[in-house]
Amino acid sequence: MTTVTQMKCACPSCLCIVNLSDAVQKNDHYYCCQACADGHPSGSSGCGHTGCGCHK
Repeated sequence: MTTVTQMKCACPSCLCIVNLSDAVQKNDHYYCCQACADGHPSGSSGCGHTGCGCHK
């Protein structure tokens, strides 16, 4: 049996891979940052991680 330790951020437009131990968990999903977990409120764009241009 394999244990998953990393997965893609649950934000649809984000490209980040997150370690489950470091991720922001919300509603049984894992996110790279609070902005992604909150759905980019008020139109905030980007997670701030180098090379990732995720947006709302």
